[in-house]
Amino acid sequence: MSAAEGPVQIQILGGLAVRHDSVVLPLGTPKQRTVLAMLVCNPGRLVSVDQLVDELWPDGPPQSAIPNVRTYAANLRRGLEALVPEGEVLARVQDGYRLHVERPAIDLFAFQAQVTEARRLVHSDETAAVELLSKALARWRGEALAGVALGPSLSAQAAAAAEDRMLAAELYARLQIRLGHYDAALPVLRNLLITQPLREPAHLLLMRALHLRGDHAGAVAAYATARRVLREQLNIEPGDELQHFHRRITAPEQRPTSRQRAAPQQRAAPQQRAAHPNQAGQPAAVPAPTGQPSPAFSPSFLPRALPDFVGRTEAVEHLLAETRRASALASAVHFIDGMAGSGKTSLAMHVAAKLMDCFPDAQLFIDLKGHDLAEVVEPGAALAALLRQLRVPGSRIPADFDERVALWRRELAGRRAIVVLDNAAGSEQVLPLLPSGPGSVVIVTSRRRITWLDGGPPVSLPVMSLDEGVALLASAVGAQRVAAEPEAAVTVVQQCGYLPLAIRLAGSRLAHRPTWRVADLAALLAGNARRLVHLASGDRSVAGAFAASYESLGSRAGRLFRLLSVHPGGYFDGLASAAVSGLSTAEASAALDELVDCHLIDEVKIGRYRMHDLIRQFSHELSVERDCAQTRDRALVDLIDVLLHLSYPIAEDLEAGIVRKYVTLDPPRLPDLLAATAPRTTEWLEEERSTLVALVVRANEGGHHEHAWRLARVLWRFLYMRGHYDDIVRTHLVGLDSARSAKNGAAVVTMHNYVASAYLRKGNYDDALSHVRAAVSLAEQRGDFVNRERCRVNLAAVHWIRGELDEALRVGLEGLRWRTGHDDKELHASLPNLGLVLAQLGRYDEALRLHRLHLYLGRQLGSQFHLLNALGHIGAIKSRMGRHDAAARALRAALALRERTGHRFAQAEVHNDLGIALRGLGRAVEAVQHHETARELAIEAAAGRGQLLRGGPMRGLDLA
Repeated sequence: MSAAEGPVQIQILGGLAVRHDSVVLPLGTPKQRTVLAMLVCNPGRLVSVDQLVDELWPDGPPQSAIPNVRTYAANLRRGLEALVPEGEVLARVQDGYRLHVERPAIDLFAFQAQVTEARRLVHSDETAAVELLSKALARWRGEALAGVALGPSLSAQAAAAAEDRMLAAELYARLQIRLGHYDAALPVLRNLLITQPLREPAHLLLMRALHLRGDHAGAVAAYATARRVLREQLNIEPGDELQHFHRRITAPEQRPTSRQRAAPQQRAAPQQRAAHPNQAGQPAAVPAPTGQPSPAFSPSFLPRALPDFVGRTEAVEHLLAETRRASALASAVHFIDGMAGSGKTSLAMHVAAKLMDCFPDAQLFIDLKGHDLAEVVEPGAALAALLRQLRVPGSRIPADFDERVALWRRELAGRRAIVVLDNAAGSEQVLPLLPSGPGSVVIVTSRRRITWLDGGPPVSLPVMSLDEGVALLASAVGAQRVAAEPEAAVTVVQQCGYLPLAIRLAGSRLAHRPTWRVADLAALLAGNARRLVHLASGDRSVAGAFAASYESLGSRAGRLFRLLSVHPGGYFDGLASAAVSGLSTAEASAALDELVDCHLIDEVKIGRYRMHDLIRQFSHELSVERDCAQTRDRALVDLIDVLLHLSYPIAEDLEAGIVRKYVTLDPPRLPDLLAATAPRTTEWLEEERSTLVALVVRANEGGHHEHAWRLARVLWRFLYMRGHYDDIVRTHLVGLDSARSAKNGAAVVTMHNYVASAYLRKGNYDDALSHVRAAVSLAEQRGDFVNRERCRVNLAAVHWIRGELDEALRVGLEGLRWRTGHDDKELHASLPNLGLVLAQLGRYDEALRLHRLHLYLGRQLGSQFHLLNALGHIGAIKSRMGRHDAAARALRAALALRERTGHRFAQAEVHNDLGIALRGLGRAVEAVQHHETARELAIEAAAGRGQLLRGGPMRGLDLA
């Protein structure tokens, strides 16, 4: 039975709990609970270690953050394995974790599904909708994630869940009132208002329920309570709808006047029409405008709103709320921006449709074509078009621009109008089109970021969430087809980059092919280098939308956009941008700002950028079409060269200058750029790791073989210390291929030798032995005895870990004798490895002498790595000699150095040795803690490598 099929039940609402049958999972420490909450709130999704670190330490993580997160996750995985032994519930995937639990097994998602289904039933079966809402609301046992320490992500999810609960409660009450079940609505509304006393829709529903059940005094008292709370806490009066309902139930009915009887087609008075927007779709209250009376006609030029509008709940609610809060002195003005295809116009039309009852006098629309420099609509022409929509005769429209602006604002002054300005180019185009007085609402959409000094921040649309994307796909192709193949639907949404336009176009393609399965479309899109070709329907395409944004760029920004496609990583900075484009850092920074403003890239944090997958593919196709192969190749080589020169000093520092014996760099290709760049640190290497690894592969593919193997070797020590052994295997096998292609024998030896180090740490001893033997043999054939002996050190290490101690000792001693005879100072790897062999043979005094010499050389070299490694070895030997107090001091020093430097090398082994020393001192409780930590770290390390190390711990085994 898989985890997904088992009866695992997870509670979020009212506190966090995981149950399987009658057994409850122990949740552990507060931070471990937070890790579990993040996984539970994202079932089936990869939650990266970085996301968990940000959630646990939002104000800045400690240096031990990543090992701690892995320990928490390992504890949870162990607990879940004990709870559900028949399936893998929590899996480590790449650099993160995924919880394999079906969404209905988690009460929050079950609640949301029931509410969604109830909303669907509202128009067809209100009784069934009420029953579903009752069951959904019964799932709440208290606040979401009560008792869990919440970071920024979980706080947002808890707040969203609370809002969903309130909306569901209001819908339940509204339906019960419609059905005449007033007594059923009252307790739900009163409980809601106890916790949310400022919620006006709930106050209005309470008044209605009381009034309709015949409790006139109760309804009046409910209004008085609402008015008192709003005045005391917000210093405002109740909204128009509350006041109107209060007047209606407290004043006698008025007979219609003769004028009203004579003109029944005219709309109700403004104060009777206005209403508050709420999440159930009621219109928004708007201050009544002053000036001329509203006209008898109501021109409407809005395009049809999408009947299947999906998602964007937060944006819709924000825009409606901001409209409600519009000042009595000014109209509401909203800006919506986002990348091409993100659904800006759809959102504007959806919001406008919700506001039409409240803005009945005119609904105007104009496409300003701001994304097309050749067709952009000038403000004067836009004013003329808008005035004609208001039926102003052409003879009355002034030729003078300022007079035209004045006429437009006078015409709006007497109307409550919706004005949608679609595809704006910038603030200069928009400002003349804005009303000068109250009463209207203007919604501006743009692919560019528009600075509006007199308003709040714009609504910047991101791509959709996975759930929103699947719902949008279902609306296009049919819920049954999507429900029948949920995994394929997820793949389609992912391949569409969660972009609404792409999802709609993919859905349209599938909808017109009834014989296709969803899986057929997923297979067509997945891994397709020409994916954009399939994301088109008629004259609409994702590539066309991107092209319109691209064509508005200046020449520098356009060139940078195209050449960024040679960058292989998910994230990039200004330095990489300057390297690929040949621009100065200042020029690249300005070009990046332009790309951000046009939503062709995102700035995820200061100076750090990301390009959407579909835009990256468009950029690549555009560059192949417009840039020659030599230009693209030069951009790639310049990028590799800059990053290689920045990485090299870090490698020299980590290896105390040894790396220069293997790698000599050519003069930099972009010396001015490097001269203007500050030195980088090991944390920069961690941040750029995926890019640097990918560049080794890209260099090999492009025939830049010297760059490929050099970059691989320069990265080795960093990757080895941080435990990124899979990255070592990938880069060094590619580097080996490049070294062979370059006919560089020394580089071939180097690649063989260092790929063996990763195979050894991964527990793949056969491949490790094969590669290190090849390195020794090739070095000897070349007459390179120095490198032969370096590789023999590693050969001894492989024999040791394979349990071949006599052979390990023989090879190690031969190497030590050769080095001594040749005055070779590089004993830093041979000493600890030989010491490990001697220790396993029980020759502790000899082993201790070698490790002390290793410590001395580490100090001479100034190498933190060799210091911490030697201290760990010394502590382990002293513990086995019964000198537990001295052993504990050395081992704690080794751990402190690891903590300070971020080196995770042999961490599990040192914790285990410290546990042994503490047991010898009689401190059993502390010893158990360190043994448990060692176990968790070993499990985590083994999980990342795909298998446990055979033959016991490797301790601080080093490679030369």
